[in-house]
Amino acid sequence: MEVILKKNVDNLGYANDLVTVKPGYGRNFLIPQGYAILATASAKKAHEEVLRQKSHKESKILAEAEELGKKLEATEIKIITKAGEKGKIFGSVNTVQLSEALKAEGLDIDRKSIKIKDEPIKEVGTYEATANLHKDVKTTFSFEVIGE
Repeated sequence: MEVILKKNVDNLGYANDLVTVKPGYGRNFLIPQGYAILATASAKKAHEEVLRQKSHKESKILAEAEELGKKLEATEIKIITKAGEKGKIFGSVNTVQLSEALKAEGLDIDRKSIKIKDEPIKEVGTYEATANLHKDVKTTFSFEVIGE
């Protein structure tokens, strides 16, 4: 079954990609959740037109993503959380707190595009994460978890 993705789907593809999936996955998950549409002949023609119009805008979007990646690598991100005496955190640090810390620094990155390497984070220290800013731009950055 061929579908056209409307949104980025992990381990499958990016928005506006034409992908082949198993019929059950397409009918029961991708289409009802709004992640994809069925790739009929008319949908493919409309998809080609959209891609043609987007092609000249794509270079601008790519340049913006690369610039955001450079800013992200240069920024020192610190997450302050409650911790015990031996550096154990009460709870854990996840992509929600990391996304909020980035917004405080002036970088608006969606939490769903951030992957923390050593998740879950339960101790104070320095960790690494990867931000998927564009299908061609993935930036690895480090952040520090500080206890109060």
